[in-house]
Amino acid sequence: MAPEKDTFDLSGPTDLTHIDWNIPAHRRSVAASLVQGVYVLERDRQKNRLEHEALAPAWWEFFHFQLLRKLVDDADLSIFGAIYELKSPTSDQNHSAAQAPRFVIAFRGTIIKLDSFLRDLKLDLLFILNAFHKTSRSKIAMQAVRNLVSDVGNSNIWLAGHSLGSALAMHTGKNMAIVGDFLKTFLFDPPFVSAPIERIKTEKLKKRIRIASSLITAGLTVAMKGRHASPSSENSFTKLSEWSPHLFVNPADIICSRYVGYFKHREEMEKIGLGGIERLATQNSIRDLFLTAFGRESKLLHLIPSAKLTVNLTPSPYLRRAHGIRHGIRQWWRLDLNLECKQYYYK
Repeated sequence: MAPEKDTFDLSGPTDLTHIDWNIPAHRRSVAASLVQGVYVLERDRQKNRLEHEALAPAWWEFFHFQLLRKLVDDADLSIFGAIYELKSPTSDQNHSAAQAPRFVIAFRGTIIKLDSFLRDLKLDLLFILNAFHKTSRSKIAMQAVRNLVSDVGNSNIWLAGHSLGSALAMHTGKNMAIVGDFLKTFLFDPPFVSAPIERIKTEKLKKRIRIASSLITAGLTVAMKGRHASPSSENSFTKLSEWSPHLFVNPADIICSRYVGYFKHREEMEKIGLGGIERLATQNSIRDLFLTAFGRESKLLHLIPSAKLTVNLTPSPYLRRAHGIRHGIRQWWRLDLNLECKQYYYK
């Protein structure tokens, strides 16, 4: 029997039969489903589900997409990404066709199965060590995105990813944005490497820790300028400010919840007159400043200047009853979530 989580008719957003690309919830649901399609592609491969037994196609065909290419990791031959193309919009979608993507490049996260888990776990650790951008998987993804943009332009291409795949979409999106190609990007549960400050219950204590961290980080940044810090790093961060990816975060998820405090703290620092200090601190971390001081290259993939942040405030018991989990992609294609959305711009 096929697992429920892989079967679109049992787990997918089957009620989304009429897509209005002008509606953010519809765009979110489709993007999340296409990411799930990559997960199921890899599980189909691992379980040798071929042709009529394959479960993955339903996750894109339901929304009138076709699979153009699988992205395969050269280390273990696992499928980690996919390039989809939207067929001609159906008649009920024509009024919103201008908001529809022509292509979507989607990346999966970690799969806890022996066939791919060791490779995924190694990449998770490299992300924590800020060395993810050096991996062959990252380079394969980057080249695929560059090739597609070169062939068709950047106006109708979406990037989407979940967890580790979100880090991959973040990396490719940032690199494209630096050269002026701003791709619409959907980042589901993107990992944030940081101390788990969001787990602290006392708001005053959290604020004090954040302010102290910003002051120390900004001070170290100023002290190191001219010695070790790259003069282009701040310019690159400023260039990125025009790119505003969609971040989808569950505050109960320790892997990505730090983004809530990251953007909220920047806003609070502006209000109390410390915006200049925070602008220095927000593009660095204490750990990576020390690594740079000792001559070790470090690239902070998770820090971004601007974003459309969506926080899932749906009660956890409800998500569990609905077969969702705090860090699961499945929560994000649901249309009945209690969400809080806010746009943050880097000044």
